[in-house]
Amino acid sequence: MSSGHVPDTPADNLTEQVEGDSKKQELPAVPDMDVSEDTGFTVKIQAPGTEPTDFQVSPLAMVQEIKQVLMDREETCRRTCFSLQLNGITLDNFAHLRSIPGLQEGSILRVVEEPYNFREVRIHLRHIRDLLKSLDLTDGYNGVEGSSPSFLSCVTEECQEGDGLKQMSCSPPDHILPGSKERLLVPLLPHTNSGKSSGCLKVLTMSSWNPPPGNRKMHGDLMYLNVVTMEDRQFSITASSRGFYVNQSTTYSFNPKPANPSVLSHALLDLLSHISPVFKKNFSALLKRRYARSTHPFERIATPFQVFSWTAPALDHTMDCVRAEDVSSFCLGYEEHVPALARDWNEELQTTRELPRKTVTDRLMRDRAVFKANSDFVSTATRGAMAVVDGNVMPINPSEEPRQQMFIWSNIVFSLGFDVRDQYRDLGGEAAAHAAPVLDLNGVRAYWAVDQEGLFLIGTVVIDYRGYRVTAQTIVPGILERDQEQSVVYGSIDFGKTVVSDDRYLELLDKPSKKLRVQRHLVLNKDDTAVELRSSVEHKGIVGNDGRRYILDLLFTFPPDLNFLPVEGEDLNPVCQQLGFPKLHPHRLVCLRQELIDAFVEHSFLDQHTILEICVCLNMNITNIFIHLTGVRFPKESTEDIQKQKQQLKDAAVFLISNQIAAFVSCFFIIIELITQIIPDVCPCAVEPSALSASVSHFLNCVLSSFAEARVIQQNDKLASRRRSRRRRSRASVGSAVTSCSNLTPTDLWGAIKAEAQEYYHYSLPCGSVEEAVDKCRLQRITLLREIAIKTGIQILLREYHFDSEHKTLFTEEDILNIFPIVKHISPRSSDALYLLRCGQSRVQQGCLKEGCELISQALGLFTNVYGALHQDVCICLRLLGRIHYILGDYAEALSHQQRAVLISERVLGIEHPNTIQEYKHLGLYCFAVGQPVTALRLLYRARYLMLLVCGEDHPEMALLDSKIGLVLHSVMACDLSLKFLENALVLTSKYQGPSSLKLAQSHHLLAKVHESKGDFRAALTHEKERYGIYRKQVGEAHEKTQESSEYLKHLTHQAVILQKTMNWIYKTGSDTNIPPFNVSAVHVS
Repeated sequence: MSSGHVPDTPADNLTEQVEGDSKKQELPAVPDMDVSEDTGFTVKIQAPGTEPTDFQVSPLAMVQEIKQVLMDREETCRRTCFSLQLNGITLDNFAHLRSIPGLQEGSILRVVEEPYNFREVRIHLRHIRDLLKSLDLTDGYNGVEGSSPSFLSCVTEECQEGDGLKQMSCSPPDHILPGSKERLLVPLLPHTNSGKSSGCLKVLTMSSWNPPPGNRKMHGDLMYLNVVTMEDRQFSITASSRGFYVNQSTTYSFNPKPANPSVLSHALLDLLSHISPVFKKNFSALLKRRYARSTHPFERIATPFQVFSWTAPALDHTMDCVRAEDVSSFCLGYEEHVPALARDWNEELQTTRELPRKTVTDRLMRDRAVFKANSDFVSTATRGAMAVVDGNVMPINPSEEPRQQMFIWSNIVFSLGFDVRDQYRDLGGEAAAHAAPVLDLNGVRAYWAVDQEGLFLIGTVVIDYRGYRVTAQTIVPGILERDQEQSVVYGSIDFGKTVVSDDRYLELLDKPSKKLRVQRHLVLNKDDTAVELRSSVEHKGIVGNDGRRYILDLLFTFPPDLNFLPVEGEDLNPVCQQLGFPKLHPHRLVCLRQELIDAFVEHSFLDQHTILEICVCLNMNITNIFIHLTGVRFPKESTEDIQKQKQQLKDAAVFLISNQIAAFVSCFFIIIELITQIIPDVCPCAVEPSALSASVSHFLNCVLSSFAEARVIQQNDKLASRRRSRRRRSRASVGSAVTSCSNLTPTDLWGAIKAEAQEYYHYSLPCGSVEEAVDKCRLQRITLLREIAIKTGIQILLREYHFDSEHKTLFTEEDILNIFPIVKHISPRSSDALYLLRCGQSRVQQGCLKEGCELISQALGLFTNVYGALHQDVCICLRLLGRIHYILGDYAEALSHQQRAVLISERVLGIEHPNTIQEYKHLGLYCFAVGQPVTALRLLYRARYLMLLVCGEDHPEMALLDSKIGLVLHSVMACDLSLKFLENALVLTSKYQGPSSLKLAQSHHLLAKVHESKGDFRAALTHEKERYGIYRKQVGEAHEKTQESSEYLKHLTHQAVILQKTMNWIYKTGSDTNIPPFNVSAVHVS
């Protein structure tokens, strides 16, 4: 069931299925793929004063991208205002290399310094700021500029290849050992202290003498800067068209003439190195660390979508001229004065989708443009939504009550998730209004994936921030200038009472309706005429003033879930009825996910027998028959079809219950979801900003603290007011803002959670407090804290929280650092690259590893060209390539690919995301394969710590991880420590796999190997006998595994006899000379 309340996940089926299922036939290569079009070549780059260096480029790259890479390289990072010239001809920054005549293998591109303008000076200052802060994680913790933390280099920096075992003990910290109940938070960010570097400058700000007067503009002055060096010397610097120099101005005296001696530098960094020896020394050290072997360029590249960290250390707030300028140029509240600065997002998104798509090269260029425009739109929409909630944008209808107000900023329209004008009154009111935006976004995602030429979708982003749900959408040209009745040419605006259709829309919706399995159908208009539709009746077709045909209001894209939609006169399957379905849901916007529909059709296909039935099933369409909309009527001739559609919906409801949903319900999942849902009702949407941190900390105390008398403790900044009445009003407003939250108690909150569980999920929670949740549901409070923070956008201070304290408040307002938005959006993907990836996976499954590796490598190249280096699809390709190379025995190549996969996963998903944990496990395995056991242990320990934090020790994946750790420890002969992990793995495997599992047999065998290494043959025989018994029972006496176990038992028995004879000899003679060595077999990590 999808009701807009379940966390949003990207759609997987974003490309067309090839004719014939990939499971039944080999996927062909892409027909028009010309690999030579993307074959890289080498050019030479010559910067002023340096020798030419080789530079690998792609024909699809732009000149601007080469300049960006040069600005990141150590030898050329000081320059930003330059051009690239080929044979004396300046290259266009936005030209693709394949379109440049004369550019070929071995060509020399010269870096030529260019005159500055005001824009170039600002770019130069921003670049310097980024360089000076390149080792500082502040931007990553603050969630700005596409920054996000990564700690792989920190985890591995002390264990370089060849260092041996002396640098690090094999023993992990105590909190990582099996059985430890201690769950620490501080180790999550191991880079906290080492990330700070020596200062280079104290102050670099804009001067108050800006802008230059007219007479100085005639001399080329563009901007004035103030600098305070580490030696406490103050300088006033002029940025001119020729470069940078020190002038004679002071704080109170303007003298723009060059200081004596005058030095002109084209790069500001060169000038700073000249006037400050400390800057020169520290900046050189910073560059050395920045480009050291332990760091990777992926740690510095901006992510396409901002990733927010739920915890951060206490950060120092420093002066930053670039940050200050960004705030001053944000233009909030002054939009009417700068209309030319706002981008037309609708035009950008639609224009990129109209780009040619005939060849692979065309589609790659189109995919890149679409992805870039969409990621920029998401970033701007997020900023705008935060500004709307913070009260920094004026509404376009200020006379309306706040819940009904709409906003326009940067050519994006923002609306709040409330039921205005009773639009959702018959569908559940406020609950339906809250669910509708996400369902509409899912519909946009589905139609976007079909990518029908000529059918346009508006850009849509859903942002949850401070308890508000904000929908950000691009503006259809002309839609604000006319009534909705005049705009809609397809669909209905009154829930099916009045319906219109259009032949062109029917043609455009033909392909999407087949892909989305929507049945062509007829509905009755208010005059009883039949109208043909190929989508939900609530979908609206609007022709904009730009002539494009848009499809809007896509929340009814998928059919309803009848398990939560009681309909009078309709009975569900007895299987559903026995489980108590249908159940009344708070709203009627319940629908089946697209993945469920595809699985249901595939399941129906597998149940067919005749060719005719198979053909019918492959074309099965499930119409949303609007049984939740009372105003929709159907013609009599459609009665039989409607009954068939109803039956299909009932069958899908049975399939969901009996086939797709597991037999158990996770109490942990329900508690997390309920807390996420009710937080807007208790905190902090109705709280003014001055009381926000106190309210959030009190809410967390009510959820997680054992202190029964948790109360709001607000430490207001002491502000004096001259007017007594104003002081009283200020205190009254703050007091009223906190009152609603201050009255909340842990008992009240957990009672609300239980009531919401019963109403929303029809589930009776077995816990009425956090203590009962820990005892009965095996929850970890730190895990609960992490989930709450991630799902609500709360960022907390990195410190150890003593959850069990019954006499002290757990959280204070100083522990609440920030509140970030939760952003849901579409993520366009490259169809050709996805096709190649699936082809490669298919070839690998068929055993053709090298062919599959080649196809996946091609997909990786296409993904990188479209997204850049940091994207989840790139991470998937790197992981697969690493696995293939590992299987082929090329461990070094596997290690190289997996290292990049870990970095990307940390940057784009999060440092403790489950996928990141898996990447760490794979990297640890590959490090062990190349002979780096210490590094492997650090990586595996890191993975185990993250798993303990995210889900605790009682998890089936922990068994596999502990087995790997145990084997690596055994390889370095840390047998006692190895036994701790392997024994824990045995317990977990027995619990989750069963006493007769073959995986349990393998766990017994691993323990037998370690006991053998210790010389404890009795324990080794005990475990190996368990293994032998499982194999004999499961696969029989004749199976090779059973025979292998039998032989190993004989070997252990023989070794035990030798040991006993040796011990008898020692007891008899008192001598330990001439003792024969034991034959200990090796253990291999797989």
